[in-house]
Amino acid sequence: MNTKTRTLVGTGILTAIVIVLQSVALAIRFGTFSITLVLIPIVVGAALYGIKAGAWLGFVFGVVVTATDAGAFLAINVPGTVATCILKGMLAGLAAGLVYKLLENKNRWVAVISAAVVAPVVNTGIFLLGCRIFFFPTINEWAAGAGFESAGQYMIFGLVGLNFVVEAVINIALSSIIVRVLNIIKKPAPKAEAQG
Repeated sequence: MNTKTRTLVGTGILTAIVIVLQSVALAIRFGTFSITLVLIPIVVGAALYGIKAGAWLGFVFGVVVTATDAGAFLAINVPGTVATCILKGMLAGLAAGLVYKLLENKNRWVAVISAAVVAPVVNTGIFLLGCRIFFFPTINEWAAGAGFESAGQYMIFGLVGLNFVVEAVINIALSSIIVRVLNIIKKPAPKAEAQG
């Protein structure tokens, strides 16, 4: 199988995994929103198939989140919700791919761990930025209703705090598995013996 076909098939399989995992994750909640388990296949896709695959998988993740877990925000601002969900996923995949690519030749272990850390940081950071840009008046109301002193405090501790920690821990914990998978998949093919 050539590289282009392998990339297409692998990215297709990971796309299906992203859709299924995000759909299953709807039942796993720590706080307001479900945690995301799909950052792992996004990091794997970015490492195995490149930056474009990471961005694509993040885009798919953003579309699934918009369709399944963004109802509270869609009721407030549809374009803001779509932009935030899609950008947070796509940029998380893109950043994971860039970080992996930059570090891969130096140390694959460090590359994977770095990509696994960057993905939830970018995902959560873009979400918080989207909240600030598109939903801040409503978030002020939510913060007051939840007993927080400020909207910023509510965004960090009420909306994303525990979810971010869980997502980051899962990503980092599974990094060693990702490294093993990459080592198996990316091993160079043995050279053919010269026939004499």
